[in-house]
Amino acid sequence: MTTHCCEAMTRQVNLACDEHTDPFSCPDALIEFSAKFQEYGLIIHDGGTSSSAIAFCPWCGRRLPESQRDRWFDELERRGIEPGEDGIPAEFEDDRWLAGPTRG
Repeated sequence: MTTHCCEAMTRQVNLACDEHTDPFSCPDALIEFSAKFQEYGLIIHDGGTSSSAIAFCPWCGRRLPESQRDRWFDELERRGIEPGEDGIPAEFEDDRWLAGPTRG
C-alpha cells in the first residue's frame, strides 16, 4: 500500500463511494493517483477521465513525489517491450516495478 503525504490525501486517494464505482463519475472524488507513474492529479469532472497533474498536496502543502512516467517507459524499452504493441507485464500495472526485478 502506498504511503501518501498526509491523512487527507490518503483518504482522498482511497475514497470508496457507495454510489459510484468509477472515481471520475463521483463528485466527491477529487484526486486521481497513478501508482505505476507515482502521479497525482485533480479529477476534472466533465464526463471524461481527465485530471490535471499536481506537484503539491492541496491539504498539507508538501511536495509530491516526482513522476516516474519517463522511467516506466525507459524500463519497458530496456526490456524490449513496446507499449501498445506488446503485453505489459503485471508488475508494471502498479508500483511493483519500482522495487526492481523480483529474484526467486
